[in-house]
Amino acid sequence: MADQIYVGRRKTSVARVILRSGNGTITINGKEFEQAFPQQLYREDILNPFKSTETVGQFDVLVHVNGGGITGQAQAIRLGISRALISLNPEYRPALKAEGFLMRDPRMVERKKYGQPKARKRFQFSKR
Repeated sequence: MADQIYVGRRKTSVARVILRSGNGTITINGKEFEQAFPQQLYREDILNPFKSTETVGQFDVLVHVNGGGITGQAQAIRLGISRALISLNPEYRPALKAEGFLMRDPRMVERKKYGQPKARKRFQFSKR
């Protein structure tokens, strides 16, 4: 049986997640979980869907993520894992929805406009 790929996005990050039954091994871009995300904050963010559904250590996760920064990548992975869990068991949906793990965060960086140094900042006004 072919593994189903689930996509999670945040800012400019795109994560492709494959969930398999296993012992809780997480591989991100060919690296171990702790090596890919050395900070505890991001590791907890990624593991939150498993904690809210009480499935910690039941699935192996294979992730390919690119684009954006560490925060965007971690939250993209979280969304991909949440979507994968729901496809395996639809009963997980209320728990994940209550935590806000199913919402794709639409906030993006606003583009820079011409005649300005940044998106909203203006050059200093001079009356004379």
